Amino acid sequence: MATSAYFHIPFCAHICHYCDFNKVFAAGQPIDDYLRAMDKEMARTAAEFGNRLETLFIGGGTPTVLEPAQLGRLLESIHRHFQFDPQTAEFTVEANPDGLTKEKLAVLREAGVNRLSLGVQTFDDRLLQAIGRTHRRGDIVQAVERAREAGFANISLDLMYGLPGQTLEQFLADLDAAFSLHVPHLSAYSLILEPKTIFYNEWRKGRLHLPGEEAEAAMYEAAMERTEACGYQQYEISNYAFPGFESRHNLTYWNNEEYYGIGAGAHSYIGGVRRANIGPVRHYIAKVDNGEWPHRDVHRLTLQEQMEEEMFLGLRKTEGVSKVRFRQKFGRDMHDIFGTAIRAEVENGRLEETETHVRLTKRGKLLGNEVFAAFLGEMCE
Repeated sequence: MATSAYFHIPFCAHICHYCDFNKVFAAGQPIDDYLRAMDKEMARTAAEFGNRLETLFIGGGTPTVLEPAQLGRLLESIHRHFQFDPQTAEFTVEANPDGLTKEKLAVLREAGVNRLSLGVQTFDDRLLQAIGRTHRRGDIVQAVERAREAGFANISLDLMYGLPGQTLEQFLADLDAAFSLHVPHLSAYSLILEPKTIFYNEWRKGRLHLPGEEAEAAMYEAAMERTEACGYQQYEISNYAFPGFESRHNLTYWNNEEYYGIGAGAHSYIGGVRRANIGPVRHYIAKVDNGEWPHRDVHRLTLQEQMEEEMFLGLRKTEGVSKVRFRQKFGRDMHDIFGTAIRAEVENGRLEETETHVRLTKRGKLLGNEVFAAFLGEMCE
């Protein structure tokens, strides 16, 4: 039974140049009708699959683009349909630094939200403008200060590297700026050019100048080294935390555990079935109002697919994939299924094996996607 839930708010005040998440401009959208539809999907999900949660995550889009009253309605719906202990559950909300008002912070705290994930991307004002962000360095500092004043201790900052025109020195400055705020969790993601984004279209036209693979690898290595020196532990390819501040919700995904997905474009994994909701807001509302599940895709995983996902999701974690857990879940030894791939990746230095786990080496982290691909489609030995 799932004990984690993701709630998607697809509305944004501004669309960033790199973003391919399911999102729309908030202006003119039927936001109140959308929140009502989400309430209905929550009710049906809780009734059919269970309502006890240990982690909750509201993402987007930009959840904090909602007005305080709308935020309150969303949070009230969650409380009405799901049960969780405010003292032990992890309840995260994503926010943009320039949209985090004192009033909205108060609404979040009152509803039991205890973790904030701030979309910083960079502290460099010129780069922020170049990637289409509306906040500036001062907004980031102010947002962290306001959050702490409102009672939030568990704060995460998202950074990006490999941005157009970004140098290693600029990224090192971003890391130093993040360290100066003493937040307990940092994420650092490389820019990925996704189809249908502004950056992708610019790249196709030859107008986007990226740092290059070697420079991007140097930025990633700097992130790993600098965070460790500042007391953070890398627990996943792109995530670093002080001990005890790892994202429990995201670990649900990397541990290949079940979770609910509520809202337009949200994904769920329940009973070996992966479901993806339809993306367009009005289509989502219509489906729910018609008494239907708002699913776009429904896929029941084969046993082989489940085992493959256990490997390539689990290898994202620094600790890697547990041999005991693999056998408990699937009744087979990991080497019986993936022995050829494991041996090959160990030989080329991208994987290492201990008595209890198989995990990426430092070189493997730099070439993660290539390692993950080695576990797709391999036949049982």
